[in-house]
Amino acid sequence: MQIEVKVPSVGESVQEAVIAEWYKNDGDKVQKDEPLFVIETDKVTLEVEAEADGTLSIKVGEGETVSIGQVVATIDTEAAEAAEEKAPSKEEKKGREVEGKEEAEKKKEPKPAEAPAGEKSPGEREKEKPPPSRQDADRLLSPAVRRLIEEKNLDPGDISGTGPGGRITKEDVLLHLEKSEPEKEAPGPKKEAEEKPGAEEGVRRKKMSPIRQRIAARLLEAKQNTAMLTTFNEIDMSRAMATRSRYKEPFQKQYNISLGFMSFFIKACVEALKEFPEINAYIEGKDIVYHDYFNIGVAVGSERGLVVPVIRNAEKKSFAELEKAIVDFVEKIKKNRLDLSDLEDGTFTITNGGVFGSLLSTPILNTPQSGILGMHKIEKRPVVVDDQVVIRPMMYVALSYDHRVVDGKEAVTFLRRIKEFIEDPERMLLEI
Repeated sequence: MQIEVKVPSVGESVQEAVIAEWYKNDGDKVQKDEPLFVIETDKVTLEVEAEADGTLSIKVGEGETVSIGQVVATIDTEAAEAAEEKAPSKEEKKGREVEGKEEAEKKKEPKPAEAPAGEKSPGEREKEKPPPSRQDADRLLSPAVRRLIEEKNLDPGDISGTGPGGRITKEDVLLHLEKSEPEKEAPGPKKEAEEKPGAEEGVRRKKMSPIRQRIAARLLEAKQNTAMLTTFNEIDMSRAMATRSRYKEPFQKQYNISLGFMSFFIKACVEALKEFPEINAYIEGKDIVYHDYFNIGVAVGSERGLVVPVIRNAEKKSFAELEKAIVDFVEKIKKNRLDLSDLEDGTFTITNGGVFGSLLSTPILNTPQSGILGMHKIEKRPVVVDDQVVIRPMMYVALSYDHRVVDGKEAVTFLRRIKEFIEDPERMLLEI
């Protein structure tokens, strides 16, 4: 029986995707619920799993664009069923083990099998086998390896395969390229880059992934379609750091999760947004759409680009629930399990460039939202407190906002309220 492997639907707005990576090769045995490949859309990446045990037959290679519902592979389940039927039962296995022990006892000094005079041993015959032909080598190539060989214009027959059955792996190809580099530098025919008009040495061209294209389009849209402005402030993190240190261990024991600063800032943003509803709103046509809930997006960097999963109804969540939601999103992103619904309906966004060492930046709006808060690196700096110069752990914060709906006074006061909440965390608990 042949089971079709189709590209799953990830949302009504998504019509096509790209096969980002195959975890399996053509002809491999697969098991039910085992990840087969990753699809990448302009919004999410998602792993697709096998629906049954069987032998995989790949129809669409890596890097190709496919439509939702398209068949990209098939799984032959008859091979798996036949293997199960041939598999010996426990009684048969036990009987064979007993027979094997009896046979071993009869043979006191077993000698290695010797080939008859004039004939070569199996091992010697194996060594003298000619290398695989171009046609045979092609059959052993996985889609990823075949594409790499074609890009580098290599002959598979020239590459020694170290994989099972002499299969050529990606590492074999890269090793072959490393060994060939001195030959390419030697005097001889002109290089390919010189033969192709317009080609530049040392320049590589790579197609943008759907997610990167989407990020580029949204950033450009934010710059062109909003009146974006950024205001700055700085926060003394002493009290927040002391509170975190004081309760970090009991918090970990009770909730089995670490207490971070992001939950502090989410709580502070929610309280400040309650006072300034325009920053939690956005423009739609000639209307301003206000929200009586607070869906906070948290920007997370991944290998394939920046994604902003949304914590829904953050105003109803405790510190522990907020931290748990963040950890769950990070795990889903790592395992390519993020759903399209995880990215939708955000009303305000927080991004933390400080984890990468950023001291100051101007974050770009996550349209159609009207506000985004940028956190940055905590750094000890001299500041004046009660007319005395002291050293304090300080963080610059930035609020980018859509000036069409948010006035400067509201933006500046909003950011000052966040500063007050973080510098005096008890305010958030008392809501004052």
